[in-house]
Amino acid sequence: MAAAPDDGSIADVAHIHPPKIEYFDLDAKSNTDPKGQLRRVDEFRLTPTGLYMFRPLAGHPKISHFESWFLPKLNIRVTRQSWHPGHQLDFDFYVDVVEINAIGSVWKTTDLYLDLIVRTGHSVTVLDTDELISAVQHNLLSAQRAQWALETTYSAVSGISAHGHDVVRWLTYSGCPTTWR
Repeated sequence: MAAAPDDGSIADVAHIHPPKIEYFDLDAKSNTDPKGQLRRVDEFRLTPTGLYMFRPLAGHPKISHFESWFLPKLNIRVTRQSWHPGHQLDFDFYVDVVEINAIGSVWKTTDLYLDLIVRTGHSVTVLDTDELISAVQHNLLSAQRAQWALETTYSAVSGISAHGHDVVRWLTYSGCPTTWR
């Protein structure tokens, strides 16, 4: 969300963009990010419930690497980041609401704007609802897909909250156990 202007005009202006698409090629051990940049992946691990990925973020000023689980049953990507010293943020997991498709060894995700920040044992916060609404208003996303994204989001919020704001406990309970480095 853009910062509020100081002149009393419209306070909130969402960043308008089409859904972000990423590709994960298990055979090539690569990730093509939403901007089309090809990134090296250190590890993919395919399980009956999803796909695990570990990859460095070369040259990133704050994050050294991250690991994600792509879980088609729940329509989410759960990410844990590792920070360079002095740049840690106050959350444990970042959850993206995504459509997940796999054809052969290539997985594709379409990010449907809504994200969750999980502070284990404390809270879960929904982000970017304004982006979702703007996408619908600008015909970048159908109302049906937006509704699906909202239902997915609030199902995750409910599940995480019911498990003590512990995303790993919720995932295990949901039949999607995860292991992390």
